[in-house]
Amino acid sequence: MATNIRTRLLGQDVSFPLDESRLAYWLVVMRLIVGWWFLHAGLDKFLAWPFDASWFVGGAAAQTTLGPVLVLFSDGILLSFTNVMVPVGQVLIGLGLIVGALTRLAAFFGAFLMVFFYFVNGETGGWSHGVITGDLLGLLIFAMIATLGAGRVLGVDAYLARTDFVKEHPRLRHFIG
Repeated sequence: MATNIRTRLLGQDVSFPLDESRLAYWLVVMRLIVGWWFLHAGLDKFLAWPFDASWFVGGAAAQTTLGPVLVLFSDGILLSFTNVMVPVGQVLIGLGLIVGALTRLAAFFGAFLMVFFYFVNGETGGWSHGVITGDLLGLLIFAMIATLGAGRVLGVDAYLARTDFVKEHPRLRHFIG
């Protein structure tokens, strides 16, 4: 069990103590807060149904770097798909993080959505005060949750990792935290 991190960073020796219980509690807190954030966002869209993403994928995104890709989803069947999948995805990401089930997969898709929010919101005026925004912080938190395997701390992923099915299919460990 590591209690001290020692490494070299840019030619400098770096060392800091690692209190694993504090890190574990921190991961659970971050997982619960981010999970609630996305669950709430998805449920709000369902409560105000019908959800219409055309203002984002067709309007706001049209003149941005991601515009050529996002505009494809601005009408027809792809808009209908987007209108359903955004709230469903947000609810599933939120639930996955809250219960710690398939945490890494949930965090990946959370980061995926945050990339769109970051660039579209940023390029349409959100970067007027700088490129460090709440969307970027959300993206980084999702990356932290995925990287540190936050679902193994008080989460369903800890149970899933011990099952024979996951042990027999080690590639599944990439999806759980």
